[in-house]
Amino acid sequence: MRRSSVAGLSVLLLAAVGLSACTGDDSDTGDDGARAVAQQLADALAAAAAPSAPEQTAAPDPFATMPFGETDAATVTEAYAAIVDDMDGIAPSVALGDVTVDGDAATAELEWSWPVVGDVDPWTYTAEVELARTGDQWTAAWAPSLVEPSLVEGDLLDAVTRSAPRGEVTGAGGVPLVKERPVVRVGIDRVRVAAGRAPASARALAQLVGIEVAPYVAAVRAAGDRAFVEAITYRQDELPSAVQASDIAGILLVDDTQALGPTRDFAAPILGRVGPVTAEMVADDPDNYRVGDIAGISGLQARYDDQLRGIPGRTVEVVSADDETPAREVYSHAVTPGEPLALTLDRELQLEAELILADTGPASALVAIRPSDGAILAAANGSGTAGRNDATYGRYAPGSTFKIVSSLALLRAGLTADSSVECPATTVVDGKQFKNYSDYPASSLGAIPLAEAVAQSCNTAFIGQRDQLADGDLADAAASLGLGIDHDLGFPAYFGEVPAPASETEGAAALIGQGRILASPMVMATVIASVQAGTTVVPRLVEQVDVDVPAEAAPLTAAEAKALRAMLRGVVTGGSGRGLADLPGQVIAKTGTAEYADGGTIRTHAWMVAAKGDLAVAVFVQTGDSGSSTAGPLLEEFLRNAG
Repeated sequence: MRRSSVAGLSVLLLAAVGLSACTGDDSDTGDDGARAVAQQLADALAAAAAPSAPEQTAAPDPFATMPFGETDAATVTEAYAAIVDDMDGIAPSVALGDVTVDGDAATAELEWSWPVVGDVDPWTYTAEVELARTGDQWTAAWAPSLVEPSLVEGDLLDAVTRSAPRGEVTGAGGVPLVKERPVVRVGIDRVRVAAGRAPASARALAQLVGIEVAPYVAAVRAAGDRAFVEAITYRQDELPSAVQASDIAGILLVDDTQALGPTRDFAAPILGRVGPVTAEMVADDPDNYRVGDIAGISGLQARYDDQLRGIPGRTVEVVSADDETPAREVYSHAVTPGEPLALTLDRELQLEAELILADTGPASALVAIRPSDGAILAAANGSGTAGRNDATYGRYAPGSTFKIVSSLALLRAGLTADSSVECPATTVVDGKQFKNYSDYPASSLGAIPLAEAVAQSCNTAFIGQRDQLADGDLADAAASLGLGIDHDLGFPAYFGEVPAPASETEGAAALIGQGRILASPMVMATVIASVQAGTTVVPRLVEQVDVDVPAEAAPLTAAEAKALRAMLRGVVTGGSGRGLADLPGQVIAKTGTAEYADGGTIRTHAWMVAAKGDLAVAVFVQTGDSGSSTAGPLLEEFLRNAG
C-alpha cells in the first residue's frame, strides 16, 4: 500500500461551472445552481477514481473543466488521488442525493457505492459537501470527509484483499489430490533495497533461480517503493540451499501456501495449475480478476476456477499517511471459501502410473478405467509429452488395438471366432501392398480361425474381410465400444475418429487402425473396458458431471462381449500378449503398432490395452519397436502393482 502525504489541503474551494454555464439568472444562482454544481462534483469524483483504459495514455482530468477559486485543478486532483490510490482501481459510483439550500449556503448529499467485491455487498454510505454562493457562482468546499465521512486531513483509503481458501481437488474416496501445501515465495522487496540498486538485485536473483532476466528486472524497476516482486515459488521442501543462503540485497523469502498436488508433476497436464492471473485474464474478465489475484490458469483448475476459488474477502481501512496512526476498518466483506472439485482419480494408481512412465523417453501415456462405472483411476503422461495431455486428449493412429473394433464389426457381419479367414504374408489393395509385422509367426499364415487372426494380429486377414462390411459398419462397432462419438465430459477428452474411407486403400488401412483412424489412450482404454463390462462404457473423471451412453451407440450384446473376451483372452494365452500370461486372474489384451512419418523416417507408435477384473488399461508410447515389447512391459508392471 502506498503512503504519500498531501499537505495544506484542509479546505479547497471548488468553483464549478453549472451545466448551462453561469448567466446570473435565478436558475443558476438559486437551488438549481447549487444542485448543478453538486452534480458536476459527483460526476467528477466518480470519473477521477475510475482507472483509465489501457490504451488511454493521457486520460483527461475530470476536474479540469471546473474553475476553482484560488486552487488549481492539479492540486485538487492530487489530493483526491492520494486518498483513493490504494483502492486497487475499484471504480465507485457517486450519485447526488438531497440538496438543501439556505440562502447563500447549501448542503448536498453524495451517495457513494464501491463494488469492493463485485456486485456482492457493495460498500455504500452517504457523505456531505458544503456549498456556498459568492456572487453569481456556487462553490463546493473540499474536505476529505466528502470522500468518506470519517476522513480527516492526511487519511487515506486502503482496500485489502483477503484470499479465499481454495477448494480442494479430491480423488477416489475423497482423498485430497490438490490442497493448500506450504511454499516459499522468493522475490525482491523494494523496501529492503534502494531504487538504484534494485535492478541489479533483480538481475542477480533471476540468474540464481533460473528465470528470464530481462522481464523480471523490468518488473522490479517498475514496481513501487513498497512492493514485493515475486520471482519464483518453491515447494517448501524443494527450496534450494543457494537461495536460502543468498545475500542479494533486497531478497525476501515469504512462507505461504499454494494449491498443489502431492508431487510437482501429479496429473499436471489435466489438473492444470494455480498462479497469479495473467494480463489476458484481467483484460477478458475485469469484474472477476484483478492484477495480483491467484486463480486457476490452466487445466481443470482454470475450467472450474469459479467453483474452486471462492469469493475473496475484502476490507477497506483508513490509514494515516504517516504510518503512525493505527488503521481502522470502515468496511469488511467476509471470505467465502471455494468449493471442492471431486474427481475419480485414484491417488496411488496415478502415482504408480507416473512412476512407471518416468524413464520412458518418447511421449507416453497410461490410462486406467474401472469398467463397472467408467471411472478414470489414472491418466498419466510421461515427461516426453512436454506438458501435453496425451492421456485423454492425444490423437494417434491406434494400430492393431483397433482390431477389437474390427472384430466386433465382423461378428455383426456374421463371422464367428471359428470362422476361417485367409492370412497371407502380404496382400495388395488398389496397388498398395499391406503386410504383417516383421516377426509374424509363419505357423499362423494361410487359412486360420478369426480368433487366431486376432491373437496373432494378422493384418492381411482383417484386410481380406473388408468386403464383409457395409459402409458405416466399422463406425457403428466403434460407437458400441465407446469410440468415435464426441461428447462433453467436463474435462478435455478425445473420443477418436472413424471417418468414412475415401478410397479402397484407406478402407483397408482402417481395419487395422491406420489410415485416418485416430484415438486417444483414454478411448482405447474405454474400448477394452466396454468389452470387459459387456456394455458400452463412458469414461468419467469429474464426479459432478453426469455421463450417459450416446443415443447413437447401438448396445453391445452379451453374446458379442463374450466372444470378444474369448478372442482377447487368446491374445494373452497364445498370441502377441503372452507377456501378461503369468499375471493372476483372467487377463484379456490386444497389442498394436501404427506407422507414422517423422520427417523422412517411418516410425511406429506402440500400444497395448488390457483388462483384468474391474480394471482396464491402455498404454501408449509414441515411438517404439512394437506394442508387445515397448508398451507391454509398462502395462504388465502397472497391472501387477495395482493388485
